[in-house]
Amino acid sequence: MIKRLKGKFIFINMVIVTLMICVILGLVYHIMKRNIEADSIIMMQNIAGRPDRRDVPGKPEQAVSLPYFTIEVGPDGEAATGGYYDLSDEAFIDDLVGEVMERKKPFGMIEAYNLRYYHMPAPGRQRFVFVDASNELATLKNLMRICFLIGGLSFLVFLWISILLSRWVVKPIELAWKQQRQFIADASHELKTPLTVIMTNAELLDSSGYNEDDKGDCRMNILVMSRQMRKLIEQMLELARTDSIQEKLVFAPVDFSKLVSDAALPFEPVFFEKGLALTTEVEEHIHVNGDSTGLRQTIEILLDNAGKYSKEHGTICLSLKKQGKRQCILSLSNEGDEIPPDELGNIFKRFYRADEARSSSGSFGLGLSIATNIVKRHKGKIWAESKEGVNTFYVKLPCI
Repeated sequence: MIKRLKGKFIFINMVIVTLMICVILGLVYHIMKRNIEADSIIMMQNIAGRPDRRDVPGKPEQAVSLPYFTIEVGPDGEAATGGYYDLSDEAFIDDLVGEVMERKKPFGMIEAYNLRYYHMPAPGRQRFVFVDASNELATLKNLMRICFLIGGLSFLVFLWISILLSRWVVKPIELAWKQQRQFIADASHELKTPLTVIMTNAELLDSSGYNEDDKGDCRMNILVMSRQMRKLIEQMLELARTDSIQEKLVFAPVDFSKLVSDAALPFEPVFFEKGLALTTEVEEHIHVNGDSTGLRQTIEILLDNAGKYSKEHGTICLSLKKQGKRQCILSLSNEGDEIPPDELGNIFKRFYRADEARSSSGSFGLGLSIATNIVKRHKGKIWAESKEGVNTFYVKLPCI
């Protein structure tokens, strides 16, 4: 699919470029041809008006000075010639005059002799001016060759540029396609385990060799796995919702300081039961423009993540401070296993877990991905640092 998309992009781009090149070079050739013809016609008109002079009185000599000759036919049919050529072939003269008279046009081109003519009727006589257009035709022929050469080279250059652009344009789509395939594969893997447990326990329930106590355990296992699957599906739907650009967040001024304090309150008893300590340091009167539901969800995801991966009797620190006049930083740190530097960026990817054993704790590797999407929609930044046994997650947001 990606190759076909690149091919379509290159094809459409080259069709447009080819049309543009043809139009531009065609206009250049047409304008040049019209200018050459116009200069030649002006010269012939001047010669026809003043056959005894090669220039116009009071004006500089014409820029175009082509080899020409004149034929003037009197009332008695006698022809007189003049110009650069000494014409003695009466049959040739009669042929030229007859050709012009048949066409009944004041200007024209006699291709057989490469002559451009101008016919000016006068009282009692006919005056004809003929110009040798061989040099003009040679110039136009060379111009056409140059246009074809420039057009061919331009086509090749734009083809090369189009190939490079196709790679650049399709790269985000290719990345999204790979992420989608990876997402489906990871989701299938995550759903496969609880489904296997449910099916196994359901089959055991139908077995006659199990007593009621054993069947009760099977029912409990089915219930636990069903809840786990429901939680995974809810997180997947939430991730899809935050991914969708059509999902409109309700942005409004939010007291971020109060929101952080309120979001941390429900976690205090939870952490206390786990033997964890929660400390908060929230600077007051920090306001941001955002969606309060999404921002609260981000805070809850970070707090839940810190509670899951904190060491026993560890301390979790929540902090919100203003940075400069237009930014604020939310940080949440916990004592736990140090995250390797090469995994600090991967932990925000979907279904990624540095430790696969963490899936048993109910983590599917989607929370941080959801938080990342929400922060990006708020034009913020989220990242993690790990050193000396302390893992810290940062969220930087513009404040008002």
